[in-house]
Amino acid sequence: MDHEKVNILLVDDQPAKLLAYEVILKELGENLVIASSGREALEVLLKTEIAVILVDVCMPELDGFELAAMIREHPRFQKTAMIFISAIQVSDIDRLRGYEMGAVDYVPVPVVPEVLRAKIKVFAELYRKTRELERLNRELEDRVRARTAELENSTAKLRESEQRRSMAIAAGKMGSWDWDWISGDWMWDEGQYRIFGVSPESFAVNPANVQALLHPDDVDQLRKAVAEFNKGTRAYETEFRILRPDGEVRWCVGTAAATVDDSSRVVRVSGVTVDITERKRAEERQNLLAREVDHRAKNALALAQSIVRLTRADEIKAYVNAVEGRINALARVHTILSLSSWQGAELSRLIDEELAPYSLGGQIVLAGPKVQLLPTTAQTLALALHELFTNSAKYGALSTRSGRLAIGWQVEDQLLTLSWEESGGPLVMPPKSRGFGTRSLLASVESQLGGQAQFDWRAEGLLCRLEVPLKRTTAATAPGKFDAASAAELQRASG
Repeated sequence: MDHEKVNILLVDDQPAKLLAYEVILKELGENLVIASSGREALEVLLKTEIAVILVDVCMPELDGFELAAMIREHPRFQKTAMIFISAIQVSDIDRLRGYEMGAVDYVPVPVVPEVLRAKIKVFAELYRKTRELERLNRELEDRVRARTAELENSTAKLRESEQRRSMAIAAGKMGSWDWDWISGDWMWDEGQYRIFGVSPESFAVNPANVQALLHPDDVDQLRKAVAEFNKGTRAYETEFRILRPDGEVRWCVGTAAATVDDSSRVVRVSGVTVDITERKRAEERQNLLAREVDHRAKNALALAQSIVRLTRADEIKAYVNAVEGRINALARVHTILSLSSWQGAELSRLIDEELAPYSLGGQIVLAGPKVQLLPTTAQTLALALHELFTNSAKYGALSTRSGRLAIGWQVEDQLLTLSWEESGGPLVMPPKSRGFGTRSLLASVESQLGGQAQFDWRAEGLLCRLEVPLKRTTAATAPGKFDAASAAELQRASG
């Protein structure tokens, strides 16, 4: 549905970041206003009505906290929503400071586009609906003053206006309510019933029934609101959870305002409820993603540490080349997994990434179906393939133009069987002892993946067969975890 655009102010001293925010927020269809400094932002605010301010915490001259403090000092902007973006680790003290300065939310860098859009959209919609309500209320007041003689007609128009207001509120996942403080009567609109998951036909709106729908840990919020109004408070806002009859928990933010009589006694309380469940869930997903990234990074570092510690070479240059090759292989598979949000990696993509540095033309033949590997399997198998390609390029079929390599794979009963067959290269002599690459390949495939690796050093070329379970049935090694047992196995492999 078409609606009037609102202005969103983006404040950052880095043009590249401003451009990124514009790209992310473009699809919201709002007016994006740019400011490259705190002072420029203040100039914009004095000339333009702004719904939401997205501001970087770290800026020269005026940082985000100082800018927020100056904005809040102006009466016009005391209710303007401000969201801080921080590229540094934000402490609890910094968050408290930000909220004291008027921030409504924090967004860490790197920014998740879906999360940023969702946060901006909520406050833009709230701003738009609030302005719509103000406009409708002004219209109602004008009509009542101008048409007191036409009581019946003005009453009908008031009812029509209320219906439009309810529709606008419901469209923004909002509901409105009214509480007669003297008689105790409640009035809910359709949006309010929808948020609480009840129907007007079966639910009687009264304090006892409403309290029964509140989450047990948030019941005190209602009592506190009542106490505040009794003490003379005219407006109150809080977040709370509701427990719908079907068992679903929803997060809401409620805003209430009191109406008083000539003796300053509260006679009526009216309010708006906004369903912010999706925002809360987005925040939970963001926190989960942050913990997952931390977990993956620690595992990758542990694996890299083992590579550095266990690699053996007779001279520094050979050692550096070996370590760089293995870490680059790990980096390549990490990139593939990142692009899939760590859901997994396709086997042929891993092989293509390892092939890329060699430019071997038609020397290699690949044959096999699409196989999606779990992150743990992909990481370990990528390092195993790297060792095979490295050894072949140094000593085997890929060391000469006449050499040929056939790689085939198949899956049966969740068991991946991969064959590596070299031919046409230098005459192969069975090694007197296994090198580190071969021993680490055996250890990683067998210990990490619970599979098997077999080598046949034929005179015409190496024949290797890897059998890898696609789903682990033992709890020896948790998915995505390079544990002490695996490191010990590689230590034994290194001799």
